[in-house]
Amino acid sequence: MKVVVTGAAGYMGKHVVKELLNKGHEVYAVDLNHKEIDSRASILDVDIFSGNENVYEELKRPELCIHLAWQDGFVHNSSKHMENISKHFTFLKNLMDGGYKKIAVMGTMHEIGFWEGKIDENTPCNPLSQYGVAKNALRQALLLMTKNTDVKLYWLRAYYILGDDSRNSSIFTKLLEAEEDGKKEFPFTTGENKYDFIDIKELAHQIVAASTQETITGIINVCTGRPVALKEKVEEFIKENNLHIKLKYGAYPDRPYDSKIIYGDNTKITSILGQA
Repeated sequence: MKVVVTGAAGYMGKHVVKELLNKGHEVYAVDLNHKEIDSRASILDVDIFSGNENVYEELKRPELCIHLAWQDGFVHNSSKHMENISKHFTFLKNLMDGGYKKIAVMGTMHEIGFWEGKIDENTPCNPLSQYGVAKNALRQALLLMTKNTDVKLYWLRAYYILGDDSRNSSIFTKLLEAEEDGKKEFPFTTGENKYDFIDIKELAHQIVAASTQETITGIINVCTGRPVALKEKVEEFIKENNLHIKLKYGAYPDRPYDSKIIYGDNTKITSILGQA
């Protein structure tokens, strides 16, 4: 399959490109930065946010576009999220108007806002960050745009991502930085809150599997479906990476707007992986 990946050099993008190539797909990579993109991929120097109505032709008429590009993804209240949302919509609309039939876009648990328990495609959304608001609005717009058409929409909703941690901006990244700085203790909460953790390589595997099949569409949780306490995952990370730093439990209070337990319903992705 001929596949375009936007944001191909990003944290998720480089792993998705590699997974696609390993599965035998013909991959065209789009990003402002071409470093770290697998050399087996072809680079397309295309400004996807130019508003060009012929962008589908510019991208060589792909069978699939996996749209991962997103500015300031780790800065949840950046003004860029709302400033850029119309550019994302215009790009995807121009693809569709050009004859494109499969839209795969990266979503996020941050569309939901505060929620306790399992999240599925029917869970109500009340986002609490600019990032969540923008992603939620784009999803709603795309669902409306593709309704009553023959275009397949895959909205790939991710949860707590770890792995390749030097390029991430998570607590695991901060632990590595603190260790490198020679710090003995790491200020921490109680660590009791439970999240749906997924390794970046497994996430890339799920993104590719979900995007390249035809049967299951709409909102698809790319997740494990297993809630794990933050402290358990962090202690495991410290041990696996032979870190000497110790967690200082209770140094920070648990934030009142953080859910005690939040995880994805993995019914759809389990079915997809079973078909692969």
